[in-house]
Amino acid sequence: MSADLLQSIKAGVDEFVALRRDLHRHPELGLAEHRTAAIIARCLREWGYEVCEGLAGTGVVGTLRRGSGARRLGLRADMDALPIQEAGNRSWGSVHDGVMHACGHDGHTAMLLCAARHLATDAKFDGTLHLIFQPAEEHPGGARPMIEQGLFRRFPCDAVFAMHNMPGVAQGRLLFHAGPALASSDDVTITLEGKGGHGAIPQQAADPIVAAAGIVLALQTIVSRNVDPQQAAIVTVGVLQAGQANNVIPATARLELSVRALHPEVRALLQQRIQEIVTAQAQSYGVHAQVAYRQDIPVLVNSVAETEFARAVGIELLGEAACGQGQQLLGSDDFAVMLAHCPGSYILIGNGDGAGSCMVHNPGYDFNDDNVAVGAAYWVRLTERFLASPCQHSTSTPCPST
Repeated sequence: MSADLLQSIKAGVDEFVALRRDLHRHPELGLAEHRTAAIIARCLREWGYEVCEGLAGTGVVGTLRRGSGARRLGLRADMDALPIQEAGNRSWGSVHDGVMHACGHDGHTAMLLCAARHLATDAKFDGTLHLIFQPAEEHPGGARPMIEQGLFRRFPCDAVFAMHNMPGVAQGRLLFHAGPALASSDDVTITLEGKGGHGAIPQQAADPIVAAAGIVLALQTIVSRNVDPQQAAIVTVGVLQAGQANNVIPATARLELSVRALHPEVRALLQQRIQEIVTAQAQSYGVHAQVAYRQDIPVLVNSVAETEFARAVGIELLGEAACGQGQQLLGSDDFAVMLAHCPGSYILIGNGDGAGSCMVHNPGYDFNDDNVAVGAAYWVRLTERFLASPCQHSTSTPCPST
């Protein structure tokens, strides 16, 4: 039955591969996914879904109800692109300078739309399905405003699932990890205010560049000397801006940090030590520091029951050899915000591990079109199992606790 499902979806997948490539040619940044959202909404309406548009500006939710079942399932796909200039000469390459789908969200959208049509025309289930097309996963984050604007109040879910491609893993292989799976992601901006002056008379200035250099080096001791070596943490200084001339000591300098952790207590420790070190280092150099610390995305935690259920669905569809144990990663995804409000799981699907495979957020990246059918078939089977009538549940496809 699972082989028949996959073959059935493969038979009609070409138009969704074409759709994926169309989305790739016309990428849109976070909260500006107007064309993408309009395509999604039109397709869902044509297939009989109730459609809500405008959550978080460009978010779309499609709802399909079958039977009298009380269970409710959410499936999420992200839609936005990145501010990266695409490399290569693909016929479906981006037509917008400086914007490209460098993370595969075009593919995630195509997979869920492919599943949506099959679910509307051929699938059998008993309950309510909500398809969540989220804007701005990359920046500035669309999950939180969708929730604040009533996502789970208007479209309640007993569980919510998402899938993301993973370069370096064999195409179509599924990875599952219960518990903390992706890191929190916090943004820090440090402004140093010194006293400008002539480069030949440094004793009459308070140099924020020297202070910034000291802060950069001191920040690296947090992970090496304050965090438990068995815990994962990252403090990256990605921006250091100061000065415009080599003989002028500037009055200000600015640093921007990306801070990541896999456990809330480590996250809190990083914030405490960054603020303490920056303040003390700045004072020692005779400059003043302002620290703007923004806790952005929480640790993504996959609930155990839903993850085991998702794994069982993957094994049923593709076989045990195609389903592996995922590792904790220091990347982040604001699907974590949804999981903080609703149990569920974030699944990885291999994007390919050959010589031509390319990591996400790279100008040469492209989504593997062979995953459109696999991902769609997985969503269909997961929906049928999660929203099965009680008599359809079996020990091989467990129903997660909610």
